[in-house]
Amino acid sequence: AQEQPRPEDLLRPVEEAPGVGKKRAPLLRKLDINTIEDLLTYFPRRLEDRTRRKAIKDLTDGESVTVVGTVRAKSRVKVRPQLELIKAAVDDGTGFLFAVWFNQPWLWDELRQGEKYAFFGKVQRRYGTLQLDNPVWEPAGAGFHTGRWVPIYPVTEGLTQASLRWLIHRALRRYAAVIPAVLPEGVRRRLGLLPRREAIRRIHSPSSPADFERARQALAFEELFLLQVGLALRRKEEAHGRALRPDPALLARFLAGLPFSLTASQRRALTAIEEDLKAPYPMLRLLQGDVGAGKTVVAAGACVMTASAGVQAAVMAPTEILAEQHFLVLQDLFRDLPLRVELLVGGIGAKERGRILTALTAGEVDVVVGTHALIQEDVEFHDLALAVVDEQHRFGVIQRAALERKGQGTNILVMSATPIPRTVVLTLYGEFAVSVLEEMPVPRERVRTIWVSESRREVVYREVEGLLAQGGKGYVVFPLVEESEELDLRAATQALQELSRRFPGVGVGLLHGRMPPEGKRAAMAAFRAGEIRVLVTTTVVEVGLDVPDASFLVIEHADRFGLAQLHQLRGRIGRGGQEAVCYAIADPKTEEARRRLSAFRDLTDGFKIAEADLQIRGPGDLLGTAQHGFVSRLRAANLVRDVGLLERARTEARRLVEKGVPERLRREVERRFGEELELLGV
Repeated sequence: AQEQPRPEDLLRPVEEAPGVGKKRAPLLRKLDINTIEDLLTYFPRRLEDRTRRKAIKDLTDGESVTVVGTVRAKSRVKVRPQLELIKAAVDDGTGFLFAVWFNQPWLWDELRQGEKYAFFGKVQRRYGTLQLDNPVWEPAGAGFHTGRWVPIYPVTEGLTQASLRWLIHRALRRYAAVIPAVLPEGVRRRLGLLPRREAIRRIHSPSSPADFERARQALAFEELFLLQVGLALRRKEEAHGRALRPDPALLARFLAGLPFSLTASQRRALTAIEEDLKAPYPMLRLLQGDVGAGKTVVAAGACVMTASAGVQAAVMAPTEILAEQHFLVLQDLFRDLPLRVELLVGGIGAKERGRILTALTAGEVDVVVGTHALIQEDVEFHDLALAVVDEQHRFGVIQRAALERKGQGTNILVMSATPIPRTVVLTLYGEFAVSVLEEMPVPRERVRTIWVSESRREVVYREVEGLLAQGGKGYVVFPLVEESEELDLRAATQALQELSRRFPGVGVGLLHGRMPPEGKRAAMAAFRAGEIRVLVTTTVVEVGLDVPDASFLVIEHADRFGLAQLHQLRGRIGRGGQEAVCYAIADPKTEEARRRLSAFRDLTDGFKIAEADLQIRGPGDLLGTAQHGFVSRLRAANLVRDVGLLERARTEARRLVEKGVPERLRREVERRFGEELELLGV
């Protein structure tokens, strides 16, 4: 007899689970099932209803049912070299049907004539007889693969649903009793959740969909709770700030000098930031708003307040082109204020760089603009109190620790280029306060989006010709990815030649990431001035390029762009409130790409687009690659559906962190989410 299992056995390699052994273990490892615990917590994606049992005489074509009957005869036929059929005649006393299997020769010995079995499958009427193709089967009365709500798991080649289900079932029989509880008992009771052992048992063999969902909720809550405890613990260890005293007169001067008045939500955001800066702990605020909602002005106001308190601010953008853009905008906004703004990017000479670094250390520079490299290397601040981080739609990559080293208790303001769905905000930016800019300073209803197939490209360029004749200007964008960079650049360069021939005297320019900074600058300046009226570009324009009078955009191979990217690109035109048109040229190959393009064509609100994106792609991609592992760590939770659970988990986690987290729970958080929390840069 085997000795009784102990809780620590759950961490043993999966080979040791009953029925696994050397042959099946490699298949399980492909599914990231490495230990016995992994096997027990490998949860089903969905349920299949196999509860409906019918007599053969009552069957109708096309329905999925369970039939119980006796095998009266069986035959095997080689239809052609690669195809062998096994056919069994089944009789349940009310009628006959045939069960048919393809290329499964081992069934010949397993199915016995005269024995009674349960079969589940889709009924088809062929040549006047009823048949079930490749039905699931088991001895009558077993009630495991048929006759109940059956869990369906993600599987890999060589491992069938049935065998994985059986392995999990056997592991549960042996180890369920030693599955440890994780949630604090008080929390579990308060929320009326199933105990962990019970939830794991039920999710693998639920009596109904409601039973399955109840089990899933308990397990999902546990995951989200551990994650939120991890986030809250990190935050607590780092929180030490100082109160700033901004001078209201300087902010008033800044606002009075603006050529436009702020929207209500911009004013609210500035008030909230002011409160944060005055508070004795570091600000962590996420500024959300659609493309073109005026986030930069709010960030500029934050810089003014910081500088007016006698300390420094840094603005970090994801690319050099963007950093330059921010620099130009800030210079313009601050032109009547006694503030010194400097740009620190790779393109400047060593002498100039040295001059700026010295001034930064001496405290003579109020605001410095650059890429994320500002927080690395040899940049020494006199007293850095605010970091504005402009996040391209890649979230959570800010190195907070590196910032902390540059200044004590640095205040952080993150601007997201495109709106981030609420669940993602709560997960990645769980500790951030959020300001949302709801209104658009310039109404953008006038941008039309047209999705055209590749065969109608000519029509698009004929329309562009008309727009150019009316004095319009705009962009032609090509996708660019590292894997096919050479090819992609060639496509853009070729387009430059073709369009130059096609539109003589208009001025066609090229802008791509590989160009030297001077080349990029020259192309942008010429486009702004109107010497170039068609700018062929790879994706460098997607974020933040501000040329208010651009009024058309052609996106080639639009199916190769993500939805957030497409929306970003569209945000580059019609910025002055003029009518504008966006052409997306694409013949999408996949269902997902089709859904993306329809959403892009039909939705203009960035928040709706973000939610659609989350539904189409699921959360994995949305969080960028660094966070991808973190989503696959969530086995029961679903970031799209579980917003309510996430909010409750967050409240409970904060409550617990205030009271003190038991050592056992800390270890569990580290064990399950340690690596991911590192990656989140929190």
